[in-house]
This record gives sequence, structure tokens and C-alpha cells, in this order.
Amino acid sequence: MNKLILLILLSIFSPFLQAQTSLINNLKKHINYLADDKLEGRQTGSKGERMAYEYIIEQYNKMGLQPMGDPGSFLQTFPFSVKANPHDTLQPVATESGKKAHNVVAYLNMGAATTVVIGAHFDHLGYAEYGNSLYPGKEVQIHNGADDNASGTAAVIELANLLKNSKSINNNYLFVNFSGEELGLFGSKYFVEHLPAPITPINYMINLDMVGRLRPEGLAVSGIGTSPTISALFNHLQADSFLLKKTESGIGPSDHTSFYLKNYPVLFFFTGAHSDYHKPSDDADKINYLGEANVIQFIQTIIDSLDNKGKLVFTKTKNDDNKDTPKFKVTLGIMPDYVYDGIGVKVDGVSDGKPAAKAGILAGDIILKIGTAPTGDMQQYMVALTKHKKGDQVKVKIKRNNKTQKVKLTF
Repeated sequence: MNKLILLILLSIFSPFLQAQTSLINNLKKHINYLADDKLEGRQTGSKGERMAYEYIIEQYNKMGLQPMGDPGSFLQTFPFSVKANPHDTLQPVATESGKKAHNVVAYLNMGAATTVVIGAHFDHLGYAEYGNSLYPGKEVQIHNGADDNASGTAAVIELANLLKNSKSINNNYLFVNFSGEELGLFGSKYFVEHLPAPITPINYMINLDMVGRLRPEGLAVSGIGTSPTISALFNHLQADSFLLKKTESGIGPSDHTSFYLKNYPVLFFFTGAHSDYHKPSDDADKINYLGEANVIQFIQTIIDSLDNKGKLVFTKTKNDDNKDTPKFKVTLGIMPDYVYDGIGVKVDGVSDGKPAAKAGILAGDIILKIGTAPTGDMQQYMVALTKHKKGDQVKVKIKRNNKTQKVKLTF
């Protein structure tokens, strides 16, 4: 190659590569700290939560961001109560009230008429004392939650770092790190009910939850249908280094739901579930740091693209009133691959001791039918589960290594 051409290429790409290297190094620093054993899994309201929010505040102070929590503070204190196994509707509920936890709220004032909220929860399961763990062992272990959601927390910090020098100045930016997500979206629910008074009206909200395990299946982006402006943007928007799986719904099992229910457009970014989800093995050494850096740079592109679009119009998306959400009394005990875009429900993880594991269903299998009910997508899968009760025996049709077979399963 001609030396002059090589020098020109180096001059073009060297700043980008240096910026990406710096971003990756920062992500490693943040996630390794937040997912360290000394934080004991960042349980809501715990000492680990305090250590985490002190670290996050330190980063925002270094950037010169404005505290926008309780008066004069980055912290927004909120009450919460605890239910045993709060995400498991099959378990009896025991409530413990009178507890306090904290969101972290930082403001970047561009002098604009509207504000974009960029958020992620920073709490995790601690020692799984309140349930939610998918770990099959009996010994107590720390659940560090590197992907869930130190990855999203780190991404919010780094987006703040990028946007403070951005040319996208037609929105202000509010960076919110929520606690209490794992116990039932407590922090984000409280936040939307107690918005910081001085901020301009919220334009839209971006939520990052589990963005540290980018794989060939790509990045899932939900909320495309919550504004016609967002929908139009994604009609032609493509990512350079990964596939996109786009869904319209503004409701999902994370903090963007709290904003959607208050009629704010939302975007939810998620790189998919995995076999370490809600287990002690969700550690920092398994994060795809280059992949997360690419996701962050993609989100910055979206923010830049929406910067001159003014106040976005909110639209409600199909089935989000929850009237059509199936109610079921049994579970297979699998973690679906939410990024999978083919026919059927792809299994990303199997919980030991649950019906799927006992039936021999493996990670990577694709569930095509439960009994006589097809499971072409997640909605059909949930509908199929409504047809059964504990003790029922069914045949489950699966695809494994491109071959279909049936396994016997007992709920």
C-alpha cells in the first residue's frame, strides 16, 4: 500500500480507535468495580448499594454534572417494600416494609426546551436474600450482576461522558441510575412520580438493561412504536457491526415501563439473556467490552439523529394495556433468547430441577409446540402455558441441530 494512503487512513481512523479504546477501558473500570465481591451484589438498600452510588456520584462529579436528586444532592431517596420472590407469582408473598433506597440523578443542562432521560438500574440480587436467583446450589453466594446491570450502569456513565462534549445541544440530558428494579421497578416508579422540579419537559427516555453480552444474534431494541419519529428513524437506521431486532412495545420487565406508562416515548436496549442470568456466575470477565462500546456508540448516533426533531409525539403501542397478557400457573423453567428472530422460542438457559431440565431440554433448543399449541413466538408460548396446570404431562416439540423431535414433559 502506498505510504501516503496509509498515512491518510491512519489520520482518519486513529482518533476513532483511540476513543474506542478509552471507552472500553472506562467500561472495564466501572464494571469491575461495580461487580466486585466487596459490593456484595448491590442489593437494594444495602451497604453494597451505597458503595455503588458513591462510585457513580464520583464519576458525575468528575464530569461537572449538576446534582438533581433531593435538594442539593445527587441522591433521590425513596421507600420500598420487599416481597419474597417478587418476580415469581407462584410463590407465597411475604412483605417487609419501611425500607429506604436511592436513585442517582445527574443533570447536563444545554439550555434546551426539552430533556432526554438516559437511565439504567444499578441494583442487583445481593446474596439473593429476597429471591429471584436461578442458581441451583444450596450454599449462599454473592450475585455480582456484571451484565445485570453493571453493564447498563457503566453505559449511562460513559454516555454522560460523551454527551458533555456533544454537538447535540437541542435537548438537556438527565442521567438516572435506578435502584429497586430487581424488586419491582421501585426506583423508576418513584422517579416518574417525583420528577426534579427545575428540569424542562421530558422528551423521551432511553433505558439500558443488560447490554454487556453482545453476540451474533445482535441487539434488541424495544419501544420503536412509542413515537412516529422514532419509528421513522428506525425504518432506515442500521448498525454497522451487529444485527438489530426491533419491537414496537413500550412495556417490558425493566425501568422504561415506568416512563411509558406516563406517556413518554421510550427506547430499551438489551443484548439478550444468557445462562449466567441471575446466577453468581454473572461476572465481569464475561462481558463483551468491545460489543458494549459499539452499542454505546450506536445509541449516541440515535441521540444525534433525534436532536433536531423537536418534542417527540407519544404513541401507545399494541397490547400495552396488558389486557391481552396471558396469565399462567406453570412454567417450563427456561430463559428465552429474546434476541432470537426465527420461528419458535429459542432456549438461552435452563434452570436445574425445573420441568424443562427434567425433560432433557437444552440451551440452544427451539421450542415449536407445547402439547397441541404452537409456540411460534413469545406471545404464543405464553398462551400455550395458560392451557396447563401443575402435574399435566405433555409432549413438547423442539428443534435441535436442525432436527425436530418430541420430549415428554411434566409440569
